[in-house]
Amino acid sequence: MFKVIQRFVGPASLSLLTFKVYASSKKDSPHKDTVKVNELSLYSVPEDQSKYVEEPRTQLEESISHLRHYCEPYTSWCQEKYSQNKPKMQSLVQWGLDSYDYLQNAPPGFFPRLGVIGFAGVVGLVLARGSKIKKLVYPPGFMGFAASLYYPQQAIVFVQVSGEKLYDWGLRGYIVVEDLWKENFQKSGNVKNSPGNK
Repeated sequence: MFKVIQRFVGPASLSLLTFKVYASSKKDSPHKDTVKVNELSLYSVPEDQSKYVEEPRTQLEESISHLRHYCEPYTSWCQEKYSQNKPKMQSLVQWGLDSYDYLQNAPPGFFPRLGVIGFAGVVGLVLARGSKIKKLVYPPGFMGFAASLYYPQQAIVFVQVSGEKLYDWGLRGYIVVEDLWKENFQKSGNVKNSPGNK
């Protein structure tokens, strides 16, 4: 143990000592106590005539460079899409974690209600055999009816919001159809009644 401490204390104590080194350039007259810059181990005088020569590219480096230039628009597009979709994916993951936490600590009676609502959707799917429109309407309708029995306040709010949206969409559709009617059929009526066609 003492030998180990002695081996570490010696070099550590030498590192705390300071030495003065006098360096002189070639122009000064050399003294006996001075040391030239070239003789110091830390310094080296650079050569006067140094040139930078770039090595020629190999075939592999050229092909990799062409590949990078070719792929650059696609990688920038992918980075753009990633930055746009990252918040959506984070919110989706957060929603999944919140749903998992809710299902772990579900209120009493939640799972039986969920089973009844799911069974109503299956009944709607069975009754909708043969028609694609019925398959689109019956299962959500039956599930909505079963959910409205258990959650009447949320159902009323949902119906109000959905009714307003449906009314808005219907109004927009009516305006589009009216504009198309005016553009196509009124112009053709004016052409028939023009004096050149009589």
